[in-house]
Amino acid sequence: MQDVALEDFRQEIASWLEANCPASLRHGADVEPTEEDRQAWLEAYAGRGFTTPTWPSEYGGGGLDKHQARVLQEETARVASYAPVVSFFGTSMLGPVLLEFGNEEQKQEHLPKITSGEINWCQGYSEPGAGSDLASLQTRAVLEGNHYVINGSKIWTTGANRADWMFCLVRTDTDAPKHDGISFVLFDLHQPGVTISPIQLISGASEFCQVFFEDVKAEKANLVGPLNGGWTIAKRLLQHERAMLSGGTGLGAGRRKKAKGAAPAPKGMLAEAARPYLGGGEGRLDDAAMRDRIAQWELDSLCFGLTLRRSGEQAKAGQGPGAASSMFKLYASEMNKRRAEILMSARGSAALGWSGEGFTPSELMETRGWLRSKGNSIEGGTSEVQLNVIAKRVLGLPD
Repeated sequence: MQDVALEDFRQEIASWLEANCPASLRHGADVEPTEEDRQAWLEAYAGRGFTTPTWPSEYGGGGLDKHQARVLQEETARVASYAPVVSFFGTSMLGPVLLEFGNEEQKQEHLPKITSGEINWCQGYSEPGAGSDLASLQTRAVLEGNHYVINGSKIWTTGANRADWMFCLVRTDTDAPKHDGISFVLFDLHQPGVTISPIQLISGASEFCQVFFEDVKAEKANLVGPLNGGWTIAKRLLQHERAMLSGGTGLGAGRRKKAKGAAPAPKGMLAEAARPYLGGGEGRLDDAAMRDRIAQWELDSLCFGLTLRRSGEQAKAGQGPGAASSMFKLYASEMNKRRAEILMSARGSAALGWSGEGFTPSELMETRGWLRSKGNSIEGGTSEVQLNVIAKRVLGLPD
């Protein structure tokens, strides 16, 4: 009976896609999509809650179960060149935390705006003196009437220069043990007292920022969870972040920038990217040593993908990501760095370009991507931190 209902749902989704996906954004389209087409596609997709398909419909989500969500993913991939996505900080990190720890007013206020893409979020965790030892953070928040007044700074804040709001860890009790005096608050970045300074990376990109707060206000109603109870929420959100960085939560597909530390590319893509430089026509690659490296990477990628899928099914059954998210984040970081190194080796002198003539846009992008990949072992918790978590919480080794 369930199979019949699921097939009916598949037909419903197929009909909806036929009616709502612009022709220029379908597979095989011979015209370049306009920005209006892309915006219409996002509005239609988000309007059905499909950007967060398994969130409850009363909060703007799709209200789908895991089987229906898989059907939506399959049918969208069959018809469209990409599935619209919105801020992954909202959908993969803050949203799940609000669903678990937020009150009803907070869910009604913030979740629909995440699903629609109306509000872009960023994460205020690390500080100049509190990175791996996050609980040592010093950004202060003092309650004055109906607002918390915030002073301090955050660093390595991804996308702060494009964000509207921040979810932030602040110290609300300076006398308590460091883990016990932390709270989790939300506030608007478009207000006096917020200064955002992009940090230039070796790759030339500036997705990281340092953010300074001088008497910045957060409404008391936007304290998530209990006062001084933010560390529990922080740990849960870090689990979601590490699962997201490993690809465990899914970031959608399509025409978007590759998310930091995202899951490895689908099977075969690395070999095809290397083929023009290694030879081999439509058959096997000519370079035996590179052929072996690429085959091993693709086998590892396939196994990793299957492991993530199994973990995803466990999560949907009510088993949280737990310490396994540290294993996934560590492995995804290493896989992404390996991929970049293999492509650099395969391209030879074509991988040495930075700008100017003589190199294709793809070659220039991959060179910068290789440099950018070095940050994968730092962001979202360093590889050393992940190894410590795995040693203590997975293997049970003593401190």
